[in-house]
Amino acid sequence: MEPTIIAYVAVAIFVVSYILIATEKVHRVAAALGGVAGMTLLGLVRADSAFFNHDTGVDWNVLFLLFGMMVIVSILRHTGLFEFIALWAVRTSQGRPDRLIVLLILVTAALSPVLDNVTTVLLVTPVTLSVCQRLRVDPMPHLIALILAANIGGVSTLIADPPNIIIASRAGLTFNDYLIHALPLCLVLLVVLIVLLRLLFRKQLGAHVDVEEVLQGIHPSDAIENKPLLMRCLVVLALTMVAFGFHTIAHVDPSIIALLGAGAMVLVSRTTPKEFLGEVEWTTLAFFMALFVLVGGLVEVGVIGNIGQYAANLIHGDELLGATGLLFFSAIAGAIVDNIPYTTAMTPVVEQMVASTAHTGAQSPLWWAFVFGADLGGNTTAVAAGANVVVLGVAAKWGRPISFWKFTKYGLIVTGVTVVIAWFYVWLRYFVIS
Repeated sequence: MEPTIIAYVAVAIFVVSYILIATEKVHRVAAALGGVAGMTLLGLVRADSAFFNHDTGVDWNVLFLLFGMMVIVSILRHTGLFEFIALWAVRTSQGRPDRLIVLLILVTAALSPVLDNVTTVLLVTPVTLSVCQRLRVDPMPHLIALILAANIGGVSTLIADPPNIIIASRAGLTFNDYLIHALPLCLVLLVVLIVLLRLLFRKQLGAHVDVEEVLQGIHPSDAIENKPLLMRCLVVLALTMVAFGFHTIAHVDPSIIALLGAGAMVLVSRTTPKEFLGEVEWTTLAFFMALFVLVGGLVEVGVIGNIGQYAANLIHGDELLGATGLLFFSAIAGAIVDNIPYTTAMTPVVEQMVASTAHTGAQSPLWWAFVFGADLGGNTTAVAAGANVVVLGVAAKWGRPISFWKFTKYGLIVTGVTVVIAWFYVWLRYFVIS
């Protein structure tokens, strides 16, 4: 079969798979695996490309990071920690869902710069569901707020989102570069997010719950039944978080840190495999694997790379045009495919674009437009970023599923507003003030 025909067929397979995922006619894992089967019949998926190729195969670092944190969260749940935080949040919010959603956004935003956003949502999602159960309110607005805050918080530092790490290694960006160039935008967008969500969910957040009636004399400390166990687990969690913060200095992948943390947590808690593996989101991990391979098929035939190369030829050294195109194209592409494989495929193209302009490294607006577009585009749909997939998977397991289109209805609005603000930030900072 001609290479051009193969490329068209690969795109068709991807589109069909994505439509099935979006419409939820079949289970998302089945839809993704069906697409992988189609790519395999085309000869685009082989053992070496699917399992051992960094550009076209499964990103094992992401999967093992997820697995390790799922084990940690599973064990922590049995200590009563999440119930403690849930009871604290109930009292702090004073039974008002509008205050609770702001509280969750701030907690998530505070964790995201230190941890990657997937790890953050793994820790905060069970707390969110517990709080909503206590208050007897719909968790949907709060879970969506959690996802959106995690992805926006992922803009702030080098380690906050996997695309940041991928881009930084290629562009030579440092941890401090992200604090100087990306953190200010992140803070602005979080304020905008709080205002926006209070408007979008004003009907759902209008209720008021009698806290004392809900708690019935229960205090947050009552949730902790085994304090020595909790202290041991918190020490392991703290060491794991510190290790995440210094992983670039120690040259240890976050996935290894997560696995070491999970192993240490198992040892100090003395839990059995049945206990700590029973709550692992296996369907979420399987979906990630299939999605990586499915997108890898498009990378294999050069579809994603060719689109980016075409964009590089269009700018002719015009940095404002290049930054604008990268920001909006990355946001759109990030809404369709997971931003991790997209970033991997596009980074060499952006490097070529930057080489044709006047500025390089941290001074190039193209790199930052690429970062902002890839990160913020993750808020658009239910499959656009790892945090989205994880939260919705956990919600479904708790019996509170959120459909693809329900999330997308709100995600599209937030992404549109934040990307426009990001464009004004890039334009003002790099083309007006500079």
